[in-house]
Amino acid sequence: MPAPATPAATGVLLPRDLPADRILPFARRAEELGFDSVWVVEDLGFRGGIAQAAAVLASTERIRVGIGLLPAGARNVAFAALEVASLAQLFPGRIDVGVGHGMPGWMRSVGQWPRSPLTFLHEYVHALRALLRGERPEVRGRYVRLDGVGLEKCALPDVVPDILAGVRGPRSLGVSGEVADGTILAEPVTPEYARAALGHIAATRDHRLVAYNIGSVDRDPAVALAAARPGLEWIGEPDWHAHIAPLPFAEELARLRAGCASREEFARRMPDAWVARLAVAGTPEQARARLDALRAAGVTDAVLAPVGPDPVGALGHLAAVL
Repeated sequence: MPAPATPAATGVLLPRDLPADRILPFARRAEELGFDSVWVVEDLGFRGGIAQAAAVLASTERIRVGIGLLPAGARNVAFAALEVASLAQLFPGRIDVGVGHGMPGWMRSVGQWPRSPLTFLHEYVHALRALLRGERPEVRGRYVRLDGVGLEKCALPDVVPDILAGVRGPRSLGVSGEVADGTILAEPVTPEYARAALGHIAATRDHRLVAYNIGSVDRDPAVALAAARPGLEWIGEPDWHAHIAPLPFAEELARLRAGCASREEFARRMPDAWVARLAVAGTPEQARARLDALRAAGVTDAVLAPVGPDPVGALGHLAAVL
């Protein structure tokens, strides 16, 4: 496994449904508490990733901002390069950008799901990185076409941001290892899944591994585990298979999922031991140990999603792991 491109970092995920008047206080509080990064989400029907990132960067001074992630089909690559380069120029060294296929249902609903998502992502990430480096690539791909297009010298960033691929599945992970600066893994990321993913990524140069996880920290471990459960309701559905397959209890989890009438019932019936494996949850000492295990498995950036009715307030509890 290549050496990590950056020292181990701990960030937080800005909830996609956070009220608008809480977004900037969330980011400023994360910076105040000492987190390394805050990641914004672009999900169909919620808020745009570029707009959120720009606002968060402008309202903070130090913290890195990650966009996780931009669906490739939503933006022409040349115009995406304009947006990313602008952020990188205005806030040098503080922006990371994730690009992915996008959720198939969402992308089909707007007529932007390609016949070959792997080919599209390969072409897109390769072209985006080239444009940000100041190249004028001639691209005649199946999906990406560029005819001498490039950023003008005045628009090029001094610090080229990392472009990461937000993907799952062996073939998509292989594409990320070939063309991206890193990979974003959606929750839950266990050490077992991180190691399996890195095997598929098979990068031959520095490659970041960004891992999203539910984060719940309390001096009472039972309180922390109970708070984490709602965030794990989706585990075990078909598109989560890659995440749970490496786990020793994967088959038991699948059987429990099949025997539950609702996501809520499934989350309620999961054993505490599973919750503790599928989230960064417990006492500060237990949560730090979980982060250490993730880093030992190759995770370079641990991103914690706060739980509960007050995400801004939850940041104070999560900061106990720093």
